[in-house]
Amino acid sequence: MPGPRMAKSTRMAIPGMITPTAMRMITAITIMATIITMIMATITTTSIAATSITTVMDITTVMGIITTTTPMLMTTNEPDAAATSGGMTEGEAAALYRLMTWLSPSFPVGAFAYSSGIEWAVEAGDITDATSLRGWLSAMLTDGSGFCDGVFLARTHAATSAADAAALKHIAELAAAFVPSRERQLETTTQGRAFIEIARAAWNSPGLDTSITACDGPIVYPVAVGLVSAAHGIPLAPALHAFLHAVVSNWISAGSRLIPLGQTDSQRVLASLEPDVAATAARATAASLDDLGSATFRADLASVRHETQYTRLFRS
Repeated sequence: MPGPRMAKSTRMAIPGMITPTAMRMITAITIMATIITMIMATITTTSIAATSITTVMDITTVMGIITTTTPMLMTTNEPDAAATSGGMTEGEAAALYRLMTWLSPSFPVGAFAYSSGIEWAVEAGDITDATSLRGWLSAMLTDGSGFCDGVFLARTHAATSAADAAALKHIAELAAAFVPSRERQLETTTQGRAFIEIARAAWNSPGLDTSITACDGPIVYPVAVGLVSAAHGIPLAPALHAFLHAVVSNWISAGSRLIPLGQTDSQRVLASLEPDVAATAARATAASLDDLGSATFRADLASVRHETQYTRLFRS
């Protein structure tokens, strides 16, 4: 019997040999690991799916509550007309476009041909540089024709908006009589007539003809601007500011050619008059016809003297 024992002992001693028993154990362990992995994967997938379903249900419930209780919150995603037009409504954009056109130096009312007496003031030595031009224009704007024209525009705008024919006739007559000289009368009535004719030809308004007829006489420039802007539904504040800016810009343009001034100095004068324009617009808006008055005698005298000035570039 020694043979078999030696053979068994020899097999057990061979390095790297796996016995059948060990092989069965390894196979069993592998199968168990595979089963456990499959079970864990199934559990994890089920949990994720359940969690996702719960989350979706929770979100749907919350959104349903928000939509039901506060429906106005959902309208904020809708496009806003003002936002899509650069922060302005369609009407505001149209009003701005028209004001920029009507009161631009390129609008053909002939404003470039008039100096409102500034030509005589330069000839007389009252205006010699940017500083003296700024002082002269500030006085004309706040205490002279600038303020008075602002009041006429504001009152015309109000009367036109209210369709008050009697008030329009009274304002138009008073504004025409308030001009201190023949040349200034020619200046303001010519510009007023041109402003109405061109604005009506390009941007007609149904109620404009009725307002013009109610004036029953010559229409000066500020009255014309008040009529047209009100007929188109343009608010008074921007119309008045744009008008005063246009008037001051034309005065500076005349002064820059007469002194003469460079473009930079001219813009500095315009910038320095910004507070005066705003203050005059505020005063004119709140004023009545009883508040009309001028304290710029020298400027009125300049417009009278210009009529007999020997050499002239401007019509007033």
